[in-house]
Amino acid sequence: MSQAITFSEYGAPEVLKLTEVTPPEPGPGQVRIRVRAASVNPLDVKIRSGLMAKAVPAHFPVMPGLDAAGVVDAVGDGAGVAVGDEVLGGTVGGGYGEYALLERPIAKPAAVSWEVAASLVTVGRTAVRVLDELGVRQGQTLLVHGAGGSVGTIAVQVAAARGVSVLATAGDHDLERLTALGAAAVRYGDGWLQRVRAAAPQGVDHVFDASGAGVLADSVTLTGDTAHVITIADMTAAQHGVRFSSGNTDHTPGQDSLPQLVQLAADGRLTLPVWRTYPLADAAHAHADLEARRNRGKAVLLP
Repeated sequence: MSQAITFSEYGAPEVLKLTEVTPPEPGPGQVRIRVRAASVNPLDVKIRSGLMAKAVPAHFPVMPGLDAAGVVDAVGDGAGVAVGDEVLGGTVGGGYGEYALLERPIAKPAAVSWEVAASLVTVGRTAVRVLDELGVRQGQTLLVHGAGGSVGTIAVQVAAARGVSVLATAGDHDLERLTALGAAAVRYGDGWLQRVRAAAPQGVDHVFDASGAGVLADSVTLTGDTAHVITIADMTAAQHGVRFSSGNTDHTPGQDSLPQLVQLAADGRLTLPVWRTYPLADAAHAHADLEARRNRGKAVLLP
């Protein structure tokens, strides 16, 4: 038996309980890892609260967690790695435990910490997916709303590495950091449209909304085309004729981007702030911090 965080009903963070579970067995192409770090994502919070009950119905008990990194403990047929390898990837059946299953694991370079390795998966794939869906090209100008968050931070860096001129809206506490990452950082809130236009007199070709802060109408005005705006956070997207990118489609762009992202991180060309780490038993505390928007970077569980 091993320990894991599970919940058996929707509700507040307190429904998350430390429980005894049987370690999972890997199927074909899967590996079981002894978890060294598990990322806490906003989607974990939405699933636990019941906000995603229609889209992602739960079969209780549920172990949350989309991403994890650790040491391979057992391998399924065709997994392509060996026991003892250090890997990261998307989980099958949850990551908030001492053991987890990974599908299509990626080798973890020694230069990448366990915390960052676990944190790159979902947010990194999301950032690259949206950039690819927008079709952002070298020489164009991209505006990223909510660039202070993990997805936005990665989108800024990947776009800049592709030769794109990047503008980023964020809170005052993130402006200096985003400027250092290669963006023209602009304070968000009332008047953002005027500030962006002043910072980009050449115009803006595409907008990536990772904020959900009611910026879609003005973003369409800014680009002149609904097809040039995508959100991952604003559920009113359809009202503005804007695409909502969820990644729940076949052949989704960005799914094969993880090796590239890991290499960029290993080379020091991609940074992802880790705000705080928590013991596994404090998963409810981590969820409460995310719900209250106290975090300034990734929250990570350390079993």
